[in-house]
Amino acid sequence: MSFKLASEILFWLSVAALFYTYVGYPLLIALLATLRPRKVARAEYQPSITIIITAYNEERALAAKLENTLALDYPRDLMEIIVASDCSSDNTDAIAQSFSNRGVKLHRQSQRLGKTAAQNAAVEQARGEIVVFSDATSLYQPDVLRKMMPNFADATVGCVAGRLIYVDPSKSRVGRGAKSYWGYETFLKRQESRACSLIGASGCLYAVRRSAYVPLYHEACSDFIIATKMIEQGLRTVYEPDAVCSEETNQRHDNELKMRVRIIAQTFTDLWRHRSMMNPLRSGFYAIELFSHKLMRYLVPFFLLALFAASGALSSALTVYRWVFVIQLAVYGCATFAWVLEKFGVRSRMLALPHYFVLANVAAVIAMFKFLRGERYARWEPIR
Repeated sequence: MSFKLASEILFWLSVAALFYTYVGYPLLIALLATLRPRKVARAEYQPSITIIITAYNEERALAAKLENTLALDYPRDLMEIIVASDCSSDNTDAIAQSFSNRGVKLHRQSQRLGKTAAQNAAVEQARGEIVVFSDATSLYQPDVLRKMMPNFADATVGCVAGRLIYVDPSKSRVGRGAKSYWGYETFLKRQESRACSLIGASGCLYAVRRSAYVPLYHEACSDFIIATKMIEQGLRTVYEPDAVCSEETNQRHDNELKMRVRIIAQTFTDLWRHRSMMNPLRSGFYAIELFSHKLMRYLVPFFLLALFAASGALSSALTVYRWVFVIQLAVYGCATFAWVLEKFGVRSRMLALPHYFVLANVAAVIAMFKFLRGERYARWEPIR
């Protein structure tokens, strides 16, 4: 096989992989959701609820979060609130205790084992039929519980995920990129929920049947793997777009990079430990969702590297290869320029998307190598 032929094969295979990941799979899932929607038998349902707010050094946000939670439109006698503190070293615990006269309970871990371990321990104490997981920085709209609960009237539903809306008061480039990325993710969530099941939830707002919750290993990305745990029990995770919460985006690219590396590395661990779930003979179309939405997405940087090398090698052969190579150089150049501008505090709306696209793919490469080296994340450092 000649070098030119090998480069052409690599080029078109890379193009096909990228096309499927970003265009083919969204079209496939949207088509299935339209032609064969799996409906939810929603009905009036008002169970007892335990809201678990996991926190580590959240003294700046916790009081506002608790006031927001206590103001939710749901019968107070059916609502239990637990703050699960992962050995916070600031005033987080004191703030939680100051709300004890309003029914808020504090669970403090005896040792710092991470977010998932804190959630596991809090669930053991939960009395509600439904457990709602939240972050300390997420603010809920008043009707969020009333919008979520009717989905649990369907016995096939084990988990309900709400809709996260990112806000970016500073109008940062990273914030704009994150909001654009999240818009694409929200589209996929809607279609996956209608076609089969979500493959994950937003960690700031999801609810699980207490009877279906299983303790998770400490390094798990709990809001991702919870959907797989539902499928293993013959249940599914659905999306409730009318249950809305908001959270601020990161404003700096280094903070966003750290967060994404941690999440992706945890997800690689989850996928590896549950790799049998990517077998369609075992989990049906859910396996296709896992493979397409997660694994293929995290392999994108390697497809991009292959495309860059192949188009560069072929750039003198045909105009199409040359243009693809030039476009890649332009995107990566824009991302680099955006990074330099951020160092000087300069913002540019036009550079937000290429900047975030490259950042997300760099994070996937770093996370892959951390996973392969055996690095695992259990403890978490909230990045604000």
